[in-house]
Order: sequence, then C-alpha cells, then structure tokens
Amino acid sequence: MNFTRANLNLNNPCSLCPNDCKVIRTKSKGACGVDGDIKIAKYYLHKFEEPEISGINGSGTVFFCGCSLKCVFCQNYEVSRNLRGKIISTNQLADIFKELEDLGAHNINLVNPTHYSYQIAEALSIYKPKIPVLYNSHGYEKVEVLKEMDQLIDIYLPDLKFFSPVISKRYTGKENYFEVASKAIEFMVDKPFIKDENGMLRSGTIVRHLVLPQNTSDSKKIIDFWQNLKDKAYINIMSQYTPFGDIDKFPELNRKLTAREYNIVIDYALSLGIEKMYYQEMESSSDVYIPKWDF
Repeated sequence: MNFTRANLNLNNPCSLCPNDCKVIRTKSKGACGVDGDIKIAKYYLHKFEEPEISGINGSGTVFFCGCSLKCVFCQNYEVSRNLRGKIISTNQLADIFKELEDLGAHNINLVNPTHYSYQIAEALSIYKPKIPVLYNSHGYEKVEVLKEMDQLIDIYLPDLKFFSPVISKRYTGKENYFEVASKAIEFMVDKPFIKDENGMLRSGTIVRHLVLPQNTSDSKKIIDFWQNLKDKAYINIMSQYTPFGDIDKFPELNRKLTAREYNIVIDYALSLGIEKMYYQEMESSSDVYIPKWDF
C-alpha cells in the first residue's frame, strides 16, 4: 500500500495523529515519544480480549511503544512512555505477523498502532495475513489517516475514554479528545459487523469505554453519544480500572472502581435500550491482566 498523502511519509513533517507535531521522525522523536524506528514491547497470543477476538487460541497481539495520547493512568505505562522495548525492522514486523498466524492466532492485534501507521502499512504489503487485522487504539485518531489504513484493517477495537474536555485535559492534557475521537468512532463503526461460523469476529467494530472512579457522570454522557450508534457495533463497558501510571497528583484515581459506580453506568445503558453490550466482572480489576513485557 502506498499512502496518497505525502505528509504521512515519515521523511516529511509528521501528521499521523491529532497532535500534528510536524516532527520529521527520521531525525527526532515526535509527540508520541518515538522516532522513525519500529519499537515493540511484546508479541504473543493474548487470551484476555473479548471472546469474539481471543477465541480459544488467543489474539495475535503486538504491543507498540510510544503513544500519541498518554493517559496518566495508563496500565501499559512503561510501553506508552517508550521506557522499554525492542527496535525491529519492517521485514521483522511482517515476520511477526506470519509467526503469530502460524501459531494459530485468530487475528493480528495491533495495539497502539497510530504513530506506526506508515510502517505497519509497509509490513502488511510484505505479508498480509489470511486472518483479520485488528486496529486496537485509544480512539484519538485522524479520520483521514484511518481512511488511508482502512483497506488493510478488518476490525477496529478503539477506546472512547472521555466526554468532558475538562476531564480529558486533566488526564491527557488534551481537551479536544471527544471532539476528535467521536468522529473517528463514527467512521470505524461503518465497518460491516461479520462473524464466522465459529462466532469469531471477522469484520466490524467493538468500542471500549473504561469507567473511572468518580467519573460516572462522564460515562453516562459517553453512553448518550453511543445511543445513536448502538445498532452498528458493540460497546464494552469495562470495570477493569487498576491504579497504575503517574497518578500521585490525582487522588480520585488512587483506588479501584466500586461495584456501585460500575452498576450506575451499566443500568443507565440498559435503560436506554442498549443491547449490543459487554459487561465485566469486578474481579477484572487486577494487575494479573497487565502483560509482562518481553523487551
């Protein structure tokens, strides 16, 4: 695949994400914290995604380093801040896709791929797996970049984190999160929702929303927005918040979510007739589910 927009080439000022930092990443690091190299922290068969994604064998997951959003509570903090990882070539990334496919992965799961879109497209031109390719994102995406990638992507797994610009600025420094992410989500949910004969997702979108402590009102506003899209895709309302990251200055984040807080959001979604919805057990809030990084 060749990107049609010249500014998506890493030899030119980078405009892959909404930060529009315009850094030439072959020379220095962008707002995402990485330069023109591909850097990953882990790849393996991940069995803790949604059932239609992990299946029996697991999702062939690749964790990319750096991040264009940088939530203070990120459970993958070391990776998103580019504090660890291994540099690989485009050919090696293509080899990883094939290795995961050969191991029996149900899909290739690209975690935090936004700032590597150009290199991922190149790797998929070298080897395009026969299994679905999944774009697993924080939701802070440019629609024009998603359109460039769309022909290579079968499944979208984005977050929809915040509604309030005050809250998103507090936790990410970006008050335009919902304005940007909502447009990206509206684009993603147009991907046809298709399962195979075994119930595995082959095409479509599952949107994730993590309920945060003391933020149920913001979660309700996310649900209000989702009501207009509820027939196109599934939403996973998650209870798995685990205190992590750089949260010393955010006392409300220094505890797990309560069952009462989570149930307020679930009950609200049900009251609006949202049926295509995943729930989580409160036990999902555990660092057991945080990967052990290989590199």
